[in-house]
Amino acid sequence: MQNFPTSLLTGYRSFMTGRYVDERDRYRHLAEQGQKPQTMVVACCDSRAAPETIFDCGPGELFVLRNVANMVPPYEPDGQYHSTSAALEFAVQSLKVEDIIIMGHGRCGGIRAALDPNAEPLAPGDFIGKWMNLVRPAAEQIQNASVLTDTERQTAMERISIRNSIENLRTFPYVRALEEEGKLKIHGAWFDISNGELWIMDPESLDFRRLDP
Repeated sequence: MQNFPTSLLTGYRSFMTGRYVDERDRYRHLAEQGQKPQTMVVACCDSRAAPETIFDCGPGELFVLRNVANMVPPYEPDGQYHSTSAALEFAVQSLKVEDIIIMGHGRCGGIRAALDPNAEPLAPGDFIGKWMNLVRPAAEQIQNASVLTDTERQTAMERISIRNSIENLRTFPYVRALEEEGKLKIHGAWFDISNGELWIMDPESLDFRRLDP
């Protein structure tokens, strides 16, 4: 264990003497009965935007999928490896979640890379470049919007990407069917790291509205 990060060992010991003690019964119940979260969150793997922290959730309350730029690819059962699609399939068909939230955030490095393919630290490599192609067409349109500042362009692209992922999510047959039956609800959200604001997407207008804390 000498090479294991010391800060994480310290954090674990704090967890075991603090939160775990307070929620021991819940953990034991989850271990025995399995998980049954109502909500799935597709979030960015950015270390500053953890859904469990933002929504103040305990163990077993959220099924969280995190990837670069919180994106959902279209339904493509082509025999390749699709971790995001596999997690969605498990959440919807096995766990039977009732809500799916696509949650983006401000200052997203993945979105910055989509707007500027040479941006650091996400310059195209073996995987990032192809992954960000999911939003490349929209990014090219935003790049040509000369009336926007760089900050406005970034925020606009982060929110457009959320809408794009929701459209892709609906290409999954079982997602579309359950939504049409009223058994599954899909949401969009955007979190501002700098000030903690949460913006919720209106399902009809698709505008993002700030949630009053």
